[in-house]
Parts: sequence; structure tokens; C-alpha cells
Amino acid sequence: MDANPAPHPFDVTSHEALAALYPTPSAGVLTKATDRIEGRSAAFIANSPFCVLSTIGHRGPHATPRGDAPGFVTLLDEKTIALPDRRGNNRLDALRDVLDDPRVALLFLVPGMGETLRVHGTARITTDPALRERLVMGRAKPATVMLISVTEVFMQCPRALLRAELWAGRGKPEGTPSGGELIAEHTKGRMRAADYDKVVAPNCAANLY
Repeated sequence: MDANPAPHPFDVTSHEALAALYPTPSAGVLTKATDRIEGRSAAFIANSPFCVLSTIGHRGPHATPRGDAPGFVTLLDEKTIALPDRRGNNRLDALRDVLDDPRVALLFLVPGMGETLRVHGTARITTDPALRERLVMGRAKPATVMLISVTEVFMQCPRALLRAELWAGRGKPEGTPSGGELIAEHTKGRMRAADYDKVVAPNCAANLY
């Protein structure tokens, strides 16, 4: 087999070619990120029973599910979150990856909520006894805890979950912030919650394709 096969004629092979296929993103989309987890983001994570953890190591990338009772991911401060490692298949793909490369990404979901929360950062693994005790679930302590130093946080629009009808017929938990409240916090008020919740979010639902 040719180690360097010729590209397929329809392959997209440059940033310029890729950008030409899509409309230019709005200024709001490009500036909606923050570098810390504040009140609304913390409330979203506290209501989330599930996230996807993305890592990359010398064996390649991995995306692994993480889930437990809402609030299982603990906010230690605005820049640090603790993710306990519960019982699994012991492949340790994500943990081995972090030892190779500390860069991680998390995608948090809340039932009934179309918007998701994306968190990027760097991770380290600890066996700190006090932290493991704090994160006990039932009678089981996590074997390890992943401590993630947050570098970027932003809200993702609901189109993907709306197209999937993932939460059809299910309402979000009480106390979960709206997408508008998240983006207003992340942009320090440059975007108003009502502008997103009353205009942008409905437009997403009306323009899924």
C-alpha cells in the first residue's frame, strides 16, 4: 500500500478551502469564550450527570463517557475542577493519555437542555486522600481524581441535540441556567441573556439544516 496516497479530488486539505465552504462566523460566536467557571457555568455542571472526556496520547485520541449523580464533577475553584474516576473496564485510556499529554476537553450535558457546555484545559492525576474521601460515592472512593486546570469555557448552541431529539419530552432540572444566562456570563454582559434566549435559540430550532 502506498504510504503517501494521492488525495481524493474532493478532499479538503487547507484552512482556506475549508473556510470557503462555510459562512463567516459572527463576532459573537468568536468572542463568547471565557477562561474560568463562574456562577452560571458552575450551576450547569452541578446539574450535569454526564460528560464526554476527550484526550490524546501516543496511541491516538480517545473520547470516553463519564457519568454519575448530578454534580459528580466538583468545582474546587473558578479555574479547577475535579473529575473522579469511577469503576470501569480498567483500560485507563484517558488516564494514560493525560500522562502523555495533559491537554483535555470536556463536553457537559444536562437532560432537557439543548445547549451544552464545553470546557478545555490541562489535567493531572492525583491520589490525594482528602479529595478521594470528598468524592466518595456510596462506599467506594475513586481510585484517582483528575484535576483539570481550566483554560477555556463556552456554551455550544442546541442544534445538534435538537436534530437528534435527544431530550424529546424531557424538561431540564430546576435551577439549570439558560443558554442565554451562560453566554451573558461568559461574555461579561456583552451579549444579553434575553437576546440569546428569545432570538438566537428559537432561530436555532427553526434553522436546523
